[in-house]
Amino acid sequence: MKAQKMNAASRAVKRVDLETRLTDEHHQALKLWLRLLSCTNMVEARVRNRLRTHFGTTLPRFDLLAQLERYPAGLNMSELSRRLMVSGGNVTGLTDQLEKEGLVARSDDPEDRRAYTVKLTAAGRARFARMAAMHEQWVIELFAGLSSSEKTQVHRLLAKLKLHLSAVSGK
Repeated sequence: MKAQKMNAASRAVKRVDLETRLTDEHHQALKLWLRLLSCTNMVEARVRNRLRTHFGTTLPRFDLLAQLERYPAGLNMSELSRRLMVSGGNVTGLTDQLEKEGLVARSDDPEDRRAYTVKLTAAGRARFARMAAMHEQWVIELFAGLSSSEKTQVHRLLAKLKLHLSAVSGK
């Protein structure tokens, strides 16, 4: 039975692993890109699943709450849309759901009569605090395969890559 579960898990990883299409002839940069993407997809899938299982919520809802937690005075809908990199319609839908659950409150934006400011409610702050604490533990667990110095090294290398990407983004 245990071998069957491991084989099923192995097949599942292979299905989503973008690196399976690579050969030795592919450029090193392409291999790196697909390795980064594969790792990102695997971490994100596990976080999404755990948010759904433990809290009955989705990653987009968690992300919206996280943005509001950082700005206690609230954010307007267009700023939320920009920060979450989704359309205004998506933010409206998420906000509507979270407002019905009493996790966020919407009020008129004092600086723009056509806009709304969204803030966490006390219940929203409490619920997000529980989710954020668990989320942090999940991420720690998912990266436990690397030593502290390896995590520092990868972080430093990705910072270098990010700086380079920022410099070439306008080209």
